Amino acid sequence: MKDASETGIPIAGVYTLLIVIALSVVSGRIATVISREGDTPFLSANDRSRWCTIAALVENGTYQIDPFLERRGIKQNRRPWATIDLVRHRGRDGQLHYYSSKPPLLPTIYAGVYWCVSRTMGMWLSDYPIYVGRVILWLVNVPTLFVFLICTILAIDRVTHSVWAKCFLAASVCFGTMLLPFSIALNNHLPAAASAAVVLYVFVRSLQQPTGHGWLLLAGLAGGFTAANELPALSMTVFWGGLLLLVQRRSLPAYSAGVLIVAVAFFATNWIAHQSLRPPYTHRGDGELIATLDHAEPTDDQLRSALAAHDLASDQSQIETGPSRDPQRTRVVVDGKQQFGLIRSADGPSQLRHWDDWYDYPSSYWVDGKRRGVDVGEPSRLVYAANMTVGHYGIFSLTPIWLLMPIGLLGLLSSRSTELRLLLAVIALATVVCAVFYVLRPEIDRNYGGVSVCFRWMLWFAPLWLFAIAGPVEWLSGRPWGRWLAYVLLAASVTSMSISLDGPWQSPWLYRFWQYLGWLAP
Repeated sequence: MKDASETGIPIAGVYTLLIVIALSVVSGRIATVISREGDTPFLSANDRSRWCTIAALVENGTYQIDPFLERRGIKQNRRPWATIDLVRHRGRDGQLHYYSSKPPLLPTIYAGVYWCVSRTMGMWLSDYPIYVGRVILWLVNVPTLFVFLICTILAIDRVTHSVWAKCFLAASVCFGTMLLPFSIALNNHLPAAASAAVVLYVFVRSLQQPTGHGWLLLAGLAGGFTAANELPALSMTVFWGGLLLLVQRRSLPAYSAGVLIVAVAFFATNWIAHQSLRPPYTHRGDGELIATLDHAEPTDDQLRSALAAHDLASDQSQIETGPSRDPQRTRVVVDGKQQFGLIRSADGPSQLRHWDDWYDYPSSYWVDGKRRGVDVGEPSRLVYAANMTVGHYGIFSLTPIWLLMPIGLLGLLSSRSTELRLLLAVIALATVVCAVFYVLRPEIDRNYGGVSVCFRWMLWFAPLWLFAIAGPVEWLSGRPWGRWLAYVLLAASVTSMSISLDGPWQSPWLYRFWQYLGWLAP
């Protein structure tokens, strides 16, 4: 079989062709994306949560999404904007409101795109969700996917020599990962992967030619944005800084400035939306102590007095109590506005605390007994680790080209420079850190990322892992059996990806197959 250079086809032409095909596939899917009920292009509670924020910001000028949760669709018994990915807390007006549980920075950026679309088309997303939603989705996802594709391919091109390996790896970038299914829905994983690809390209480029402060500032912005979309990616953001410190110290200030800009935007939007610097998904416990009460079962008058002593209630305040998802905690509502938590003790004094469990509200999906399927959580950490690697949500079982990744991360079958070997070591360390982080999470969080086509929480590693397999692929390219092995791995990965092109918010095909075999409960 002849290489591209031997047939007179420039390698840039191959890259362009593959990228155009990938973008066209995604564009076609976005043009027809629609919910199961046929009234919106929103495919799950996950993306509906962000869509609600985007619409609320542009149409109502607020992060509160209450009005959209009750909007009816074509069928009056349908609420096409309803989502379980929400929290409830007190807003600036003193009333309790619902908000998306997602960090607000990304929806705020996308709201800017919607603002431009609404002014151009003269249409509201809430009135014409199918058409306006698809336009917004195309405007944000297709350019983001392009950034991921071009930056990853160019970074790999700089460190590979075999034309066959370059073409194979470009095809793997375009079609071998699970990012294409995630490109037809609103999510944080695609922009995180694209951001990681930008940093990767800038770093590899800086090792081979002089790099100005503008490039390094861009790398910092991308590194910070990766962490803003995937909190565990903060480890890689720090590691990038460490790499720059070791390899070219002069580039660290510009990189750090970029990270700082994103950090300020992240915390500023969070404060504007929630009056808290912490993302909403971190508010899942008890707040600060207000008072310790002598009685295990205090009366309403005693609660009123304790709150009034701290100017949190008046003598005329109405006190209502109700159950909480924590059996030891009682919800205390003052005048229908403020919430507090009464932490009961079996035989001692009780504690009155500020309410900080934003996931605990009436009808919440996240209370015990309502969660279903993988959302219940995997009790065994060993089983969880097995399924997230080689099982039904497996990184390696669903994307077989990643089987080459551990070999590449160890620096085997590669003759790369010391700096690039150091980069591979850092990627390996970040991979282990994030994998261990997810395995050690509490049982409620050990849910494989919920109902999605893969273990989505580590999708942002895609450009880094693709860079890691470049060495093994180049080694295989010089051996006929090696090329056939690579073809098999890529074919299996593309098949797995194509099965998922209906949308990212469905169980992996392996999970569904195991259910069919009776190995998993339906």
